Amino acid sequence: MSDQIKAAEKRMAEIAVLRTHIVNYAKTRETYVAYRKAGYSKKFRQEHEEEILLHQAAKEAFNELNVKKLPTVKELQTEYAQLLADKKAAYGEYRQARAAMRELLTVKNNVDRVLAVEQTEPQQKEKDHGQR
Repeated sequence: MSDQIKAAEKRMAEIAVLRTHIVNYAKTRETYVAYRKAGYSKKFRQEHEEEILLHQAAKEAFNELNVKKLPTVKELQTEYAQLLADKKAAYGEYRQARAAMRELLTVKNNVDRVLAVEQTEPQQKEKDHGQR
């Protein structure tokens, strides 16, 4: 269950980053197209430096993730919501399993103590007989 929770958290983080890049890409697309039409002008780049850098960072992220076709933000939100629901369900099961394990360890410790007391009682009786 722990691995399942960690995998869901990892994918959720990936989705969050991807969603951010998609939004940045969409917002800066027009500026980047104008930059290309301006012939990659240094003056234009200086005026719109931040937008161009955001657009290029988004493109690099898509290349690193090997994204051929960009998913829609709505698709990502749906997947994120599903992962969140799965994570909550798995975490509930994980908490129950952990509580059961703690209870079993408590019972085991109690049994070990009882057995240890029972083993020492016969030795005490022999000592008592020997002293009389």
